[in-house]
Amino acid sequence: MTLLERCIGRPASELAEYPPEMLLDLKLQAADAVASAKAHYDLIDRALGLRYHRIAEQQRLAEGKDTGTVTFRDGVVRVSVELPKRVEWDQTRLSQIVERIRAAGEDPGEFVEISYRISEAKYSAWPASMRASFDAARTLKSGKPTFRLSLTEGKS
Repeated sequence: MTLLERCIGRPASELAEYPPEMLLDLKLQAADAVASAKAHYDLIDRALGLRYHRIAEQQRLAEGKDTGTVTFRDGVVRVSVELPKRVEWDQTRLSQIVERIRAAGEDPGEFVEISYRISEAKYSAWPASMRASFDAARTLKSGKPTFRLSLTEGKS
């Protein structure tokens, strides 16, 4: 049984008391387990795709669908295959359409969702005077912390 397996079910507060070398080992074991599980998951998904792709495609065609979910049976197993719809819009053409709507005296907001984004790298490169005029519209939120552990030189 690995150290990682022995830690299952223990509270994080208990693990936090472990020596740093143990925490490093646990983190490495967990990363390996995740990578291995992901590889297995992906392999099984590829196998499912090979087995059911054609059946799902035929089922979708029979139902007059390009995308969406189809369900069928394979022996005693009920199989549902979802093919999500991904729509992409040409931003240049949309902006031209929005301008035509606005020029016609209509409110483009009634037809089109309009959002503005600023690259953080570009914002950071701006002079302070330019950033100041945008600061009121900017909210900084932090994400989940990531911890990376490694051995220092002199430790093996």
